[in-house]
Amino acid sequence: MTNPAISLATDWQLASTVVLPAVLKEWLLEPASLTARLKSRACDFKLQVLQQQEQTLPDFIKPLLPGNNLAQCREVLMSCNRLPCIYAQSWLPLPTLAALQPLAQLGEKPLGEVIFQQPHVRRSEIEVARVKLTHPLTAAVASGEYWARRSVFTLAGQPLLVAEVFLDGVLAL
Repeated sequence: MTNPAISLATDWQLASTVVLPAVLKEWLLEPASLTARLKSRACDFKLQVLQQQEQTLPDFIKPLLPGNNLAQCREVLMSCNRLPCIYAQSWLPLPTLAALQPLAQLGEKPLGEVIFQQPHVRRSEIEVARVKLTHPLTAAVASGEYWARRSVFTLAGQPLLVAEVFLDGVLAL
């Protein structure tokens, strides 16, 4: 098992306590589907799965998904109009995948399209941070420091973590 392409271990803070940049504030605080928002602003939306594998939860994620040790880590790049906009990393504990089969069979389908179709979906408060992207998987499309957000969703009593990094392409939308 290899590590996720990007380690998003950093100093996360509740979005409500941080002064966010005006150009990204609405994106970072989007309460509904980020995928739907991207698609509504782009002629050409593409999702590329960079990596997807089962692995042990990193220590910095265990407090967010208590009681779970193994999860599927899925890393994707979302592009709009051929510009990389979002790097996303999701952590789906194995019991979550077992209980919610559509999540186990995503393929190239965006996770947000499944999450926001579920009844009674709950979302934790959004946390934000500045993260550095320096991994070879993202080097061709992004390097440097970017704003990111993360939150834990609960669907049918099952948790999953989604973190999204906002790349320069999102500013063109």
